[in-house]
Amino acid sequence: MSEKKAILAVSFGTSHKETREKTIGAIEEDMRRRFPDYQVRRAFTSGMIMRILRERDGIQVDNVAEALKRLADEGFDQVVLQPTHIINGDEYDKLMRQARECQSLFHRLNTGKPLLTDSADYEAVCRAIMGEFSHLKKDEALVLMGHGTGHFADAAYAALDYRFKALGAENVFVGTVEGYPGIEEVRGQVRKYSPRRVILLPLMVVAGDHAVNDMAGDEEDSWRSVFEKDGYETRCVLKGLGEFPEIREIYMEHILKAAKQQG
Repeated sequence: MSEKKAILAVSFGTSHKETREKTIGAIEEDMRRRFPDYQVRRAFTSGMIMRILRERDGIQVDNVAEALKRLADEGFDQVVLQPTHIINGDEYDKLMRQARECQSLFHRLNTGKPLLTDSADYEAVCRAIMGEFSHLKKDEALVLMGHGTGHFADAAYAALDYRFKALGAENVFVGTVEGYPGIEEVRGQVRKYSPRRVILLPLMVVAGDHAVNDMAGDEEDSWRSVFEKDGYETRCVLKGLGEFPEIREIYMEHILKAAKQQG
């Protein structure tokens, strides 16, 4: 008897419907095309987002444990759990704890890696973003705004910035809202480069609240406002990384590796 196989796509989540379908939805559709023998299911890790969707929109999204138990009840015995998270931080640790608790429910349960995990991932992400902004001029700076975290995985953002420079992208800068490098460190680097224009892009799967408010908002402490005060012509690109096909392809490769581990 053939095994029932599923991919559980695990995202932090977003309450913004439009960006959810363009990003998380697009990643899940790529999973269905690339892995037709697997059913694709969705789970979120943010309790706040799940509560908003349930109370405001009447949409029920399972957390990891709920989704895995549902798959087990439906007779799935081979599951690949693939996070869409950027780094191996708190949210990834949380989903791994929930996955371990459900390990015994399946014949095989393997977990793929977040976007920035091994050295090859960093180069692939840099090249994907550089490809999307191949038109970037020498007098322009591309500033990527990541989330940041108190988790030790916060080091991934500085490592990504370093990798851009190593690949020759001297005018690409990586910063975070809640970690390091922060806006002040990025401002200092941009000031040294002295561009005419600053282009802001969220280093997040979805262009949600942080992108709309912290990056592109009208408040005086938004990144757009800060760089405009510094005298730069500033443009915001409200696109999540999930909208970029080459970024989605990295997730597909992570699923492939996890599926091969299952034999």
